[in-house]
Amino acid sequence: MAEPVLQIRGLCKHFGALRASDNVDLDLMPGEIHALIGPNGAGKSTLIKQIAGEIAPDAGTIRLAGRDVTASGAVARARLGLARSFQVSSVAGEFTVLQNVMLAVAGRLRRTYRFLRPALADTKLTAPAREAIARVGLADREGMRAADLSHGERRTLEIAIALALKPKAFLLDEPMAGMGPEGARSLTHLLDGLRHEAPILLVEHDMDAVFALADRISVLVHGRIIASGTVAEIQADAVVRAAYLGEEDA
Repeated sequence: MAEPVLQIRGLCKHFGALRASDNVDLDLMPGEIHALIGPNGAGKSTLIKQIAGEIAPDAGTIRLAGRDVTASGAVARARLGLARSFQVSSVAGEFTVLQNVMLAVAGRLRRTYRFLRPALADTKLTAPAREAIARVGLADREGMRAADLSHGERRTLEIAIALALKPKAFLLDEPMAGMGPEGARSLTHLLDGLRHEAPILLVEHDMDAVFALADRISVLVHGRIIASGTVAEIQADAVVRAAYLGEEDA
């Protein structure tokens, strides 16, 4: 049986009397999209920050590709293969699409440049950057400043940046946020193919996208996973319907 690419066991995080993460267990298996959903205030953001290495848990373990990364920071986890996108776009607006993705390639190769112009002649940076850009359908935008892209294109650029890291797992935090129906459909199609690059832990409030993409869904309420299963199992779960489905997630 395949081992989880990302394995979380007994994760706990308290803020005073508030249990933001309450003994959370979660697996991300090779080739799958595992969606994490829950109502506003469920603790999704706190859980994602712990997985990414931005905040430390009070208890529990996080393993990435078989390695215990519980005590590792965000940069170390990124270097070990955890690619993160954010709920609010975090691309460098003054840099072009190509330059943004080249920075990710340089980070993966642990190379630094004071100036990007000389780096544009370095095919070890430009070739994999252009490959990632083409993979997400932004090849005709590579010379544009990120600030001049549409909202949907910036979200897609974030995926290209994540791809350029050659990750072992994607951690995507509400990639559909702010998108219209057409943009959401386009990104859904893109993410559906990404599972073959690396499995995806998807935090998303767009339930149409979740139901279209997810192999499994885990439902977080008050810091606890109250259910985990296939789309059909989650849709049929009376406890989940009462706690979450039909309510707007924020």
